[in-house]
Amino acid sequence: MQDALDALTDDVRSTHPEQILIVTGAGVSHASGIPTFRGNDPDAIWKRDVTELGTRAFFSENPAGSWQWYLSRFDKVSGAKPNPGHHAIAALERFQTERGGDFLLVTQNVDTLHEQAGSKRMVKVHGTSDRYRCSRSGCELGALEGSIAASEVDLTAFRANPVEANVPRCPSCGAFLRMHVLWFDEVYAGHDDYQWSRVLDAAKVQARLVIFAGTSFSVGVTELVTQSARARRVPVFNIDPTPRISKPGIMPIAAGAEVALVEVCKRLGLAEGAAWA
Repeated sequence: MQDALDALTDDVRSTHPEQILIVTGAGVSHASGIPTFRGNDPDAIWKRDVTELGTRAFFSENPAGSWQWYLSRFDKVSGAKPNPGHHAIAALERFQTERGGDFLLVTQNVDTLHEQAGSKRMVKVHGTSDRYRCSRSGCELGALEGSIAASEVDLTAFRANPVEANVPRCPSCGAFLRMHVLWFDEVYAGHDDYQWSRVLDAAKVQARLVIFAGTSFSVGVTELVTQSARARRVPVFNIDPTPRISKPGIMPIAAGAEVALVEVCKRLGLAEGAAWA
């Protein structure tokens, strides 16, 4: 692992002013106590049939069931704090941008831990847990650019009695609100907040170093970035305690981001004090 960390540190140092692209999955937040999606931990939340539950079709059939299922998972996010891996990614962004370089973080996670840690140049390609939107596409809060802060929605009645009559309603048109997440029967270009064009540009043109961290490589965005990086011969690193992909040109680092990226930051002289604890 030390040789891989040496190579990663050297590549981070030399990628200037070009773009460093980091792609994170649920494994990055595991050290914060949030269950992964497809990992081996006992609470991995996608062990149920996500192709049924995480869909627009399921919401249309059972909006109360969809809300109940997602809230039970989002409640696991509530109160979670960024771990050293999140802080290391934010520190790498500052390191790169302060010397005039380009940087982009693409996260598959819907939690807000990257933001809490200080990440700025970020795309939440699967949506976010702190916003909802109208389920009716013709509504101003359900269109490509529409959404509403979760803090503005009163869930008291639904939590007390999670039935369809208590599913939160859109304040603009009265239709059911939905989670502001990318469902499995939807497309990345389905909402402006997913910033898919920005991801395409990074993957196909801008990125000169790609770092995956805590991802199972089970979704379209990881396939896009992997194929594009290999086609352009861009260095690719995969940080994960149990790397789940083995392809030529991808260097595995068998450790969590809270270990590997913290070590890279230390080697770069980016001391963060308590954030590394």
